[in-house]
Amino acid sequence: MKLISAILSLVGTKFLSWSNEVGGMILLSWDILRNCVPPKLDGPETWRNLYRVGVKSFPIVVVTAMLTGAIMVIQSGMYIKEYGAYGLLGWGAGYSVLREVGPIMIGLMFSGRVGANNTAELGTMRVTDQVDALRALAIDPIAYLVMPRVLAMVVMLFLLVVIGDLTALIGGAYTGQVLLGVDAKLFAWSIVNYILLEDFTHGLIKAVAFGFAIALISCHFGMRTTGGAVGVGRAVNASVVASAIAIFVLDYFITYMDA
Repeated sequence: MKLISAILSLVGTKFLSWSNEVGGMILLSWDILRNCVPPKLDGPETWRNLYRVGVKSFPIVVVTAMLTGAIMVIQSGMYIKEYGAYGLLGWGAGYSVLREVGPIMIGLMFSGRVGANNTAELGTMRVTDQVDALRALAIDPIAYLVMPRVLAMVVMLFLLVVIGDLTALIGGAYTGQVLLGVDAKLFAWSIVNYILLEDFTHGLIKAVAFGFAIALISCHFGMRTTGGAVGVGRAVNASVVASAIAIFVLDYFITYMDA
């Protein structure tokens, strides 16, 4: 009986903890929506976050996307070479990159780099009472700190996925030409003829959803940080894990609804 009681107590504690976090995210979402009508943004802070979130993430996204495209070609190239269907190489690599692999890989990279940094920055401001200082100066922390970060993450992840998709296709075309001898023109012909516009927009819808989820989760854990430096570390860890889970859950539901 003691073992059962301990297990039930642990499950109940975890459930209440998760419910508390989900409730906090819902309340933060409401605050964000409330600040959207009319839009309340700090201009310099918004531009700073756009640069920090997007421009500084550009190199790692390009490298990741190019390698992703190359890997997709290598994986599909085995079957393409076996059956001699070289005209389908662009479709095989491009379809998986545009709809699934590209948005997920870039989203995970984005959450690890940008989301973790955002949580650490807000968490440090929280534990050093800078957030309370803004309130004392009659400055809304949601409008000044959260809104610019949410906008920057959604916009920049969308643009990074567009750039990443293009880079992945270029990397796949180059890999196909070098390893399989498939001409880049044939690779491009396969993409143009077999991949639909909705395959591309499907990935972009995921990019917007992933960007908002990463922004919401990282801001939530950052603004609720307690316990000094140790608390900041816990918040960053929780933010990265929650963002990864959110990406896969959203990917499942968006793919299911589009099926």
